[in-house]
Amino acid sequence: MKRGRRSGIESETEYFGSHAQQAMLSFRVRDLDAMLAQLRAKAAGVDKETQDLEGVGRFGWVTEPDGNRVELWQSS
Repeated sequence: MKRGRRSGIESETEYFGSHAQQAMLSFRVRDLDAMLAQLRAKAAGVDKETQDLEGVGRFGWVTEPDGNRVELWQSS
């Protein structure tokens, strides 16, 4: 998803991470809590908060070594 109106997310949002980041990968995971715990144990840059979206699932984020934000999604 590119930044901007076509994606449904405003261009000035921090949702995608750094403004230099042109896209964000989103990976579907079976167990979001377990995946986030595993990443924290490896000292990855895991966001403190997750988000629940009714009917869609739960989301969490991690920043990879190059500074790009990656989304993790556990479906409902």
